[in-house]
Amino acid sequence: MTNDLRRISWLVLVCGLGCGQTGGNATTPTGSTTGGEATTTTTGTTAAPTSSSTTAEPTTGEPDPCAASPQALADCIDPAAYAEDLQFIADVRTPGTPHWQAVQDLCADRLSELGYQVVLMDYGTGVNVVGRRLGKTTPEQIVVVAAHYDHISDCRGADDNASGVAATLEIARLLAKTEFDRTVHVACWDEEEDGLIGSEAYVAAAKAAGDDIVVDFNFDMIAFTSAAEDSQTVPVGFELVFPEAYAELEANQFRGDFIAIMSSAKANAHATAYAAAADRIGLRRALIELPGGQETSDLFADLRRSDHAPFWDAGYPAVFLTDTSEFRYANYHCMAGPDEVANLNLDFAAAVTRATVEASAVALGM
Repeated sequence: MTNDLRRISWLVLVCGLGCGQTGGNATTPTGSTTGGEATTTTTGTTAAPTSSSTTAEPTTGEPDPCAASPQALADCIDPAAYAEDLQFIADVRTPGTPHWQAVQDLCADRLSELGYQVVLMDYGTGVNVVGRRLGKTTPEQIVVVAAHYDHISDCRGADDNASGVAATLEIARLLAKTEFDRTVHVACWDEEEDGLIGSEAYVAAAKAAGDDIVVDFNFDMIAFTSAAEDSQTVPVGFELVFPEAYAELEANQFRGDFIAIMSSAKANAHATAYAAAADRIGLRRALIELPGGQETSDLFADLRRSDHAPFWDAGYPAVFLTDTSEFRYANYHCMAGPDEVANLNLDFAAAVTRATVEASAVALGM
C-alpha cells in the first residue's frame, strides 16, 4: 500500500484490453499468438511454486462440482496453494530487482497455464501483468480482480502486498474452472508504491478504449489480524460519517479481526454481495461505503491509498479489500519491524480470498 506523503486524515480524518482485442501499449514480448489470442511466455530468475493445483486441470467429461454455483466455487479454494504462493512472493521486490522479475514471471506464467490470454502491459516505467478470459454472452462487460506486486526496498512485504497477489492467483485458478457471461481480467499491478502508476496506466488505456468495467476488486494487505482489544485504530472523525461501522468496531472492543470492504457508491451492490459472502463463511467484516460523488475527495485520502483509486477517479465501480494497513499493523512498510509471513493469519487471508471468489463469480454473472 502506498504511503502518500500528501495524505490527510479521512475527515479532518488493460491496458485497453476490451473484448477481443489488445490496445494501448500492451505488448507480448516473448509470446506466441494462436487464433488471435495473445499469450506470453516468460523466464523467471527464481523457481516459482509449481503445485499441480495451480495449472489447468484435465477435462474428464463430468461436470466440475466446484462450478455448480458461486458458493461452490468459493468453497473450492486451496489454502495450501495460497500459502505456498505467499511464501514465494514475500521477499524484496523493488521494481527492477531479480525477485520483482520473478514475481512478474509467476503472475504471467500462472495465468497462461490456467488458460488466460496474458498481456504484459509495458507502460514505460513498469509492467502490469493482465490475464483475460472472455465472457460468453456479454464479453464487453469486464470484472477486474487485482493486486500490486511491487514493494519498497529493504522490506519483504508479506502483508503488503504478497498477501493480495497470492489471493489474486488463487482466485484466477478458480475462475478458470467455468465460463461466465462477462469477461474477467486478473491483474498484477506494478509501481503501486510509487504512486499507483501501473493501475493508472491500465485505467487510462481502458477509458481510451471505451471499456465497460463493471467492478474492480482490489486487494492490498489482507492477512494481518489481532484479537487484542484496542488493536484497531481509526482516524479522527471516522465515526461522524461512518457511524454504523464505528458502532460495530466499538461493540467489538476495537479488535483488528475483520476485513474492511471499502466501496464507492457505484460499487454498492458488489460490496454488499461481498459482505453476504463473508457472512456465509463467518468472516468478520466492516462495510464502508463512501458518500456518492465523494470518491475523489482529499478528505478521504486514507481510503484512496491503493490501486482502486484510479478506478474511482475514472468513474468505474471499485471495491477495496484491506486489513487497514498501519491502522492495525505496526509493521506496515517494516516501520516497527519486519513484514514477514510469520506475522500473518493465513486462515483469515484464505477466508478473504474465498469470499472474493464468490463475490467476483456473482459479478461475472454466474
